[in-house]
Amino acid sequence: MKNTLRVQRAILNITQSQLADAVGVSRQTINSIESNRYVPSTLLALKIARVIKKPVEEIFELEESD
Repeated sequence: MKNTLRVQRAILNITQSQLADAVGVSRQTINSIESNRYVPSTLLALKIARVIKKPVEEIFELEESD
């Protein structure tokens, strides 16, 4: 799964720590998601989408291999 989380976060000018606090995870979790090392749960993806104010499909996208 690929994502545009880093770009979306930059558009809103919020840090990894600020996003992590808003959704209740560690900064390292946000970093791992942005680096494609961790695929978030549905609940976490929805929380991130709420904070970013975008549909989850605009942030997370399945790849052909998924």
